[in-house]
Amino acid sequence: MRFGALKVLDQLDFSVGSDEAVGIVGPNGAGKTTLLNVLAGAYAPSQGAVWFQGVDVSGQSAADRCRAGIARTHQVPRPFLGMTVFENVLTGATHGAGLHARDAGDRAMECLRLCGMEALANRRAETLGLLGRKRLELVRALATGPQVLLLDEIGGGLTDAEASELVDLVRTIRSRGIAIVWIEHLVHVLLQVATRLVCMDGGRIIASGDPQAVLNDATVVEAYLGGVAA
Repeated sequence: MRFGALKVLDQLDFSVGSDEAVGIVGPNGAGKTTLLNVLAGAYAPSQGAVWFQGVDVSGQSAADRCRAGIARTHQVPRPFLGMTVFENVLTGATHGAGLHARDAGDRAMECLRLCGMEALANRRAETLGLLGRKRLELVRALATGPQVLLLDEIGGGLTDAEASELVDLVRTIRSRGIAIVWIEHLVHVLLQVATRLVCMDGGRIIASGDPQAVLNDATVVEAYLGGVAA
C-alpha cells in the first residue's frame, strides 16, 4: 500500500483462519491500521490482492465486504448521534446484514441481549460514556453478521476494569464462531484473547506465531518493546 512515494505496507502476506483470534502489535507507524483499512475495503491495495473465502474482494467496496462478512470497529467510536442504542444496532442489521423489518429488529435485539446491552436499548447513543460507546461499536458490528471482525484499538482510553469488560464481550462474540483480528497497544489485554500474535514494523510482518514466543522474539523486542523482553 503506497501513499504517493510513501510505502506503508510492504510485501505483506497475512492470513486468518476461521477459528483464530489474531492480535496485531507493533510500534506507531508500523502500518497496522492501514492493514485493517485495506482488509475492510476503505483502501484498495496499490499492489496485491485481498482474498476472502476464496474470492478476490480487492475491487469490492467496504459496504460490499461488510455484506460478505467482513466487519470492523474504529479506534474512536462512531455512534450515530441522535439515535438510540437500538436504532444504532438496527442500522447494522439493516444496512450491514441486509435484513429488513422484523428480521432486522430481531437481529438487533438478539445482539443487544447477547452483549448485555438490552437494558440500554432506548438510551440515546450520545448519552453513553466511553465504555458504552465502545460496546455499542462492537454490538453494531456484530449485528452485520460478520464472519471476521476487525478491531482497531478498542481498549484505548479505558481503565483495566473497563478493558476487562470489553475482553469478556470479545470472547462472547468469538464464541459465535467469528474470527477476530485485533490491533491493540494494551498487550496484556490482547493476550487474554489472541491465539496468535503478529508483530509489524515498517509495513512488514517481522514475527508471527505463539503470542509469548512473538513477544520474546529478539527482533520484536528491539523494534517494539524497547529492548526489554516480555
